[in-house]
Amino acid sequence: EVRFVESGGGMVQPGGSLRLSCAASGLTFSIYDMNWVRQAPGKGPEWVSSIVTGGSSTYYADSVKGRFTISRDNAENTVYLQMDSLQPEDTAVYYCNVRLSRDYWGQGTQVTVSP
Repeated sequence: EVRFVESGGGMVQPGGSLRLSCAASGLTFSIYDMNWVRQAPGKGPEWVSSIVTGGSSTYYADSVKGRFTISRDNAENTVYLQMDSLQPEDTAVYYCNVRLSRDYWGQGTQVTVSP
């Protein structure tokens, strides 16, 4: 069974940083592209970032480009999201995701950016 466990969320002030982690199990992690998606209160899901299998290519939504950095450790079956210069509009539940025969999601981790 594919399973993700996200961690690292919390409450920070604007301008602060957080590092999210997503530990994967139940799949051959290294052969799949991984994604981070967020959902703010009252809004639909928003794609944030993706990383290819070996980590050589990364992609970001315009809203986070230059502030967030995605990375992965295939030996640890973990994908990370380093979030710097956080703003109140980054407040959301953050999920890691993989698309196999269907989409798989973790339980999410709450990020709150507030003065």
